[in-house]
Amino acid sequence: MLVSFGLIIKYVLTFLIALILTPIFKIISVQTGLVDNPNARRMNQVPMPSAGGLPIFITFAISSLVLFRGVIPFGYISKILLGGLVIVITGLLDDKFELTPRQKSLGILIAALIIYYFAGIRFDFFTAPLLGRINLEWLSLPVTVFWIFGITNAVNLIDGLDGLASGVSIIGLTTIGVIGYFFLHSSQVFISLAIFCLVASILGFFPYNFHPAKIYLGDTGALFLGFMIAVLTLQGLKNVTFISLITPLIILGVPVTDTFFAMVRRKAKNMPISVADKQHLHHRLLNLGFTHRGAVLTIYGIAILFSFVALLLNYTSRFGTIVLIIAMVFAFAFLLELIGLISEKYSFITKSFRFFGNKEYRSQVLHKYFKK
Repeated sequence: MLVSFGLIIKYVLTFLIALILTPIFKIISVQTGLVDNPNARRMNQVPMPSAGGLPIFITFAISSLVLFRGVIPFGYISKILLGGLVIVITGLLDDKFELTPRQKSLGILIAALIIYYFAGIRFDFFTAPLLGRINLEWLSLPVTVFWIFGITNAVNLIDGLDGLASGVSIIGLTTIGVIGYFFLHSSQVFISLAIFCLVASILGFFPYNFHPAKIYLGDTGALFLGFMIAVLTLQGLKNVTFISLITPLIILGVPVTDTFFAMVRRKAKNMPISVADKQHLHHRLLNLGFTHRGAVLTIYGIAILFSFVALLLNYTSRFGTIVLIIAMVFAFAFLLELIGLISEKYSFITKSFRFFGNKEYRSQVLHKYFKK
């Protein structure tokens, strides 16, 4: 299916609907008390409207159900929207009443079960190098739920600066949509069209969310975007190969890596994983002297690099894939060491560079080693 002028018009209308609805919901958010009040772990200094997820969800629903009626199957999108509605309600309750982690997890679980049983979108098997096809069988349900939980919370955790989660979501979803458009079977191209509907919905919201933000995503929006990314990437795993399995993880490299280190960091400090801190990637960049906008743009750049690698993986040979993955892991680990997300004790790459490039440091290490 080629991109037609009619499709472009539909996407432009989707963008305009979100652009118009967002300031309306900004007013509604303030009037109903859906605001982020300043505290020790938040960046805002004044109360901020936090129902930004509502115009995105409503726009996406209108676009996929009405504007793209007959293009995106109703039976497909309606079931996904039902799960998304549960997530949005969970996010709204959290924005208004501050749900406990257990209560929030219950909402995500219900939505994940809707996707698994009602929508029939699930992680059934994957194909691994040398091992061939591996059927998950009874593990299908827990792996699917884990995938949705992990991606949903990963996007929610990076929602710490103006425009960060929404911008990273736009980059990630656009990449997923492009890969799906060219690699999915022609009968499934509607999945990519649905992804671009969501991208257009976020783009209409984005001008109000980029620094200095006039409205926040809130948990309503961050959870919904994370959930939708999880479901839409899972949809592309129907015939899972090693490349298609790691592609979404690479595209979402920023939130996934940030979440991983947050879990390790809190576990090392004997803190509950759900407890918030100010040691995320964007916090570290701010501590290094980056401006608010500079930190966000830097993370956008990293996300674009991840997406570019993900695109290349679908065209390279097996050897090229291995080289790309090793180079990407090496470069990102070096970045994490430089900004302090990996403690100096475990900064092996930085220490290696210092060992070969600094004669005094090399002498100290050798003296310490041979002294033992």
